[in-house]
Amino acid sequence: MTMLDAPAPVLATKYQQSVADYWNKEKDPVNLRLGDVSGTYHHHYGIGDVDGSVFEGPEATRDERTIREMHRLEAAQADFLVDQLGALAAEDRILDAGSGRGGTSFVANLRFGCQVDGISISEEQVKFANNQARERGVADKVAFHFRNMLDNGFADATFRAIWNNESTMYVDLHKLFAEHARVLAPGGRYVTITGCYNDVHGRQPSRAVSQIDAHYICDIHPRSEYFAAMAANNLVPISVVDLTAATIPYWELRAGSSVATGIESPFLTGYQEGSFQYLMIAADKV
Repeated sequence: MTMLDAPAPVLATKYQQSVADYWNKEKDPVNLRLGDVSGTYHHHYGIGDVDGSVFEGPEATRDERTIREMHRLEAAQADFLVDQLGALAAEDRILDAGSGRGGTSFVANLRFGCQVDGISISEEQVKFANNQARERGVADKVAFHFRNMLDNGFADATFRAIWNNESTMYVDLHKLFAEHARVLAPGGRYVTITGCYNDVHGRQPSRAVSQIDAHYICDIHPRSEYFAAMAANNLVPISVVDLTAATIPYWELRAGSSVATGIESPFLTGYQEGSFQYLMIAADKV
């Protein structure tokens, strides 16, 4: 292989390397302890009302009840995202862009029985998720790859559906949606659940949003940029759901738990003041 034939590196910039380093080293209890509840590791936030029974019963076991409830809420978020993927058949192939430790990929495979590919720039996440696939006996249907979502290496029109579950804030949206549109079959569905800052609140991120960016080494986009980047890449939104009110109970519960990380206050402030929003956007490729 000549230098001209050599594939592009997965990590194309120093920023991508720093993000990969962060997730390669990450062993945060807020991800691992919640995943230990059922063996499905989600790496995202939750939606829905908190079951009041969490606050009843012995104080000594309250934190255990809290962890289980937080996991139930994050599982509800994954189920809601998968609900938006449309009618998929077992022979279809779908892509989880920014797949983390694999949680949403396994939910989708269980729901539809189709082939799922997950991609991440964290080699540790890819290794963990592939081990999960083997342990679950679905490695023939669910596979994870060390690849970059901005240059994923798949052939044109490969997938019937693609999603990002809280991973778009690490990349340029125009480049991301161009790559998604390339590998998405005509009429295919794209879904994202993401935090974004509210253009109505201001043209720049609020202090709360800036604190979240610093914590996760990300760059949260304004709401308007999602729709502009989709329009530029033949992705037509068919459904937009504001999940902000639905995620606040999760964050309030997490703030009082043993797995709180200190970032709970900026999330709650941003959501409650209106500078930060939690959206689901579903779009079709035309």
